[in-house]
Amino acid sequence: MKNIFRITLLIAALSLGAACSKEYLETSPESSVSPVTIFESTENVKLAINGMSKMMTTQYLSTQGLNGEGSIKTWYGNFGNDLQRCNQTGWAALWNHTYHENVNSTYLVYPWFYYYKIIGNANQVIKNIENADGPETEKQFYKAQALVFRAHAYTMLLQLYAYRWQDSNNGSSNGVILRLTPDANEDQEIGYSMPLSTQAECYAQIYTDCDEAIQLFQSSGIKRASADFYLPDINVAYAVKTRAALTREDWATVAATAPKAREGHPLMSKDQYVNGGFNVAPGSTNNEWIWGVYEAEDQTIYYYSFFAYQASDASSSMQRTYPLAISKELYDQIPATDARRDMWLAPTQEEWEETYENETSGKTEYCISRTNGKAEQGAFFDRAKKSGKLYSTSLVYQYMQTKFQCVFYPGGGSFNIYRSAEMILSEAEALCHLGGQDAKVQSLLNELNKNLNPSYSCTKTGADLLTEVKLYRRIDLWGEGFDWYDYKRWNVPIVRKSIADGGSFQSAFAVTINVGDGNKWTWKIPRSETDYNKLVSLE
Repeated sequence: MKNIFRITLLIAALSLGAACSKEYLETSPESSVSPVTIFESTENVKLAINGMSKMMTTQYLSTQGLNGEGSIKTWYGNFGNDLQRCNQTGWAALWNHTYHENVNSTYLVYPWFYYYKIIGNANQVIKNIENADGPETEKQFYKAQALVFRAHAYTMLLQLYAYRWQDSNNGSSNGVILRLTPDANEDQEIGYSMPLSTQAECYAQIYTDCDEAIQLFQSSGIKRASADFYLPDINVAYAVKTRAALTREDWATVAATAPKAREGHPLMSKDQYVNGGFNVAPGSTNNEWIWGVYEAEDQTIYYYSFFAYQASDASSSMQRTYPLAISKELYDQIPATDARRDMWLAPTQEEWEETYENETSGKTEYCISRTNGKAEQGAFFDRAKKSGKLYSTSLVYQYMQTKFQCVFYPGGGSFNIYRSAEMILSEAEALCHLGGQDAKVQSLLNELNKNLNPSYSCTKTGADLLTEVKLYRRIDLWGEGFDWYDYKRWNVPIVRKSIADGGSFQSAFAVTINVGDGNKWTWKIPRSETDYNKLVSLE
């Protein structure tokens, strides 16, 4: 499997600098190999599909940390209510949602650039696959995979660049641009310009892509090998449709598709979950993962990788200096009998109160800083250092995570995009909204927790049951890139408390972000689009 990405990639070149409109979404290959050559056989198309998987772990825009799908989790999904990057105050403006209207910012541009790059490549496959030599079943299978890539990209774009469904006037507000062919709307006057489609139109297209992909996967008769978790299959198609439907608040569709997405993907055991369940070494698999991103040591992007930013044992300066931590308020809601509680290094009351004599100042000071939660000595510091889950020179902060561990240095390994726990929680949330199915929701929560907390038994009903579902979504999916998206669609404010106020956030991050702030938590369309697209303007 280690050689699967040594291939020629299709590239949808989304230009960020001055260029004519035709260059804006040019979809010519990076190399001298022409699209005709790439699509002359299904074997070549298979390589192109693999190339799209490689795009999910590639460094972009000459910017450290822009690493494909991983940066979407780290920079966007995680910057919500329940996670902080300890004491990294230089990122406070991004953490605090101040870039949503800065149309020139790299932070605003990146997801647009990245996902339209994937869409452009998917469009090439969808358009040209019928001309390839090879079995019809392979054509069906590879077209289905391309459709899933496109549907996933549009699902993520809508979460970022469109208003929450509750604010969309039943889907009539602006969504994003539906580019469905490589040469869409070429015109002498307006080039490749296209207008924004409505949210309703965008979600309808996602559903159409997923439904067609499901039909093609079925008719092809081809099954994805378990080792190929980085490639879409029929379960991934159902999972993408589930996530899109959840964001659209289409509860009936979520309830119908979520169970199908997790068929054949049992939840991790307790041992799997707490010992490496969120990375996969080359040659290994995790059956709960429905879809993931593959990274091998001989193809690593080093300090740009996902785990270089999220693994507690990474040797990268980002993780050694600014580890990730859970909010104290969320941690305190995790039952003492829950194995997930051990995935964060939390001080006991005795460790929190421990003091030492500062020889320089002659004053008695706390071992854990009351300013930023950092520990440099004391029992908590010693316990963290002896945990075996930190790099030797890592700084120690209260509530720092050990959920994410790298497979190789400085911070490499494969990670998941969709897994069964997300599908269980999505189905449970949908059933709460549909009403009359409290027993089923209780059963789903019991199933989710049975391996990790045998003492758990859900008896809540009504509004309290929905609150319970949301709580366990926050706990179980922590750090996997859901925090911000969930708070946005739930239409509730982010309220981060500082250490002085009984929370755990560094004061620079301890802010309240109301539901209407930052363009209603909606990233604006980047100037790099509006400069070339005559049918979309800056608002």
